[in-house]
Amino acid sequence: MNSSIYSRRLATLVAGALLVSGLWAVPAEAADLSLAQAINMALAQNTSLKVTQKGEDTAAATLKQAKGKNGFSSSLSDDLSTSKRSSSDRSDGNTLRISGSLPLYTGGANQANIKRAELGVETAALTTERAREDIKLDVIQAYYNALEAKKTIDVDKESADNYAAHYTNVSQLYSAGSKARIDVLRSSVELSNARQTLIKAQNAYEVDIAKLRNLLNIDRSEPINLTTDFSYDKFDIDMDSCIAYAFRNRKDLLIDQYNLNRAELAVTAAKAGFKPSLNLSLSAGQGNDFAPHSSSSQSLSAGVSASWNVFDSGVTKAEVQAAEAERDTAKLNLVKDQEDIDLALRQAYYNMREAEKRFNSTGDAVNQAEEDYYIAREKYRAGEGLMLDIIDAQLALSQAKLNYISAQYDYARYKAEVENVMGIGLDDAENTSARQLSADADTALAAAPAVKLTGAAKSVPQKSAQEVAQEAAQG
Repeated sequence: MNSSIYSRRLATLVAGALLVSGLWAVPAEAADLSLAQAINMALAQNTSLKVTQKGEDTAAATLKQAKGKNGFSSSLSDDLSTSKRSSSDRSDGNTLRISGSLPLYTGGANQANIKRAELGVETAALTTERAREDIKLDVIQAYYNALEAKKTIDVDKESADNYAAHYTNVSQLYSAGSKARIDVLRSSVELSNARQTLIKAQNAYEVDIAKLRNLLNIDRSEPINLTTDFSYDKFDIDMDSCIAYAFRNRKDLLIDQYNLNRAELAVTAAKAGFKPSLNLSLSAGQGNDFAPHSSSSQSLSAGVSASWNVFDSGVTKAEVQAAEAERDTAKLNLVKDQEDIDLALRQAYYNMREAEKRFNSTGDAVNQAEEDYYIAREKYRAGEGLMLDIIDAQLALSQAKLNYISAQYDYARYKAEVENVMGIGLDDAENTSARQLSADADTALAAAPAVKLTGAAKSVPQKSAQEVAQEAAQG
């Protein structure tokens, strides 16, 4: 294989490397986005938060229902009738009646249901608050994932550039007759592999950015430039204090306690079936006869009625047993969630400390790897080194840089996870953004396009790939 062939191969590989590097270019019009801005945007716009927040409306409506069942109710009726007997003329008339009732005593069932509904409102609010904390963590992790992917691209691009420069050097030395053909072939393979790694890193970044855009609920094709880089923020709280804080502040545990209280109230409501009930009733009516003679009469009545279900074939007893089982389940859920939080916090804490140690120990390794690569490259140029030395040094340099980047962002992500598992709430600016979501939720719902189903999925005609592409191109 002559030198001209290697020159053409060199030109092809270098052009390919430039093409790959050209795929990674932040658009000039990309909007700057800090981490704080990203969190606030998600809290103000995330669709899943809007869904969760609707649970508060449901809980409020349930409370109104419970209170209404314990209040005064009235009804109005009008009966029109006609009758005919063989020995008399036909008679026509109507009866207009208005009646009302008020429960005086329900064995505690209505009061228990009202209290359950009130706890349900508080539970829904806590559920929304916890969802906001989780969204904040999701945004932090997605933001740092994208930043790590971006820096990984820089490392992989540098590696590809180094291999391209080395390939050029090897080709020139081969043309001069000082290096063997196998060195050129091996260098070409390593350059190709480096380009593949770079392409994968670029795709990983695009995926991470897409996830971040989805959390922020912004234009899925909008270019953004992440401006908040990693900064080391030492975490000085010991693990036992973190766990104690979590047990005091996690919304999940307070929700579990409320659910236990609601389950106990459900037992009280079920046991009310063993007790009598009292109702106050009022009614007023007017009867009118139209034929054969016109006449009318009025009536007014009031009374208190009592009822007591003395035997129902064990239905009430079974309802009580079911409610007690739900109460016991709520107790166990509280204990289980405490155990899960304890484990999750320990895992996140240990991972954070491990990442912190890696971060503190990898800085020098990068400098040493850079020096090692420089020595290996120069020795090879001088004809004293081996191809394997170059490859090993480049791999060590790339790995050292990637380890350093990974340790940085692992620490940032795990620190955010520790704070999330502890139940640390939102700051003032984040709460302001969350309130903006509350104001915009109904507006967004009204603006959402309606989706109509025209039949079962299997009845939808299948389209070819070409038809799908044409339809997508037409918008």
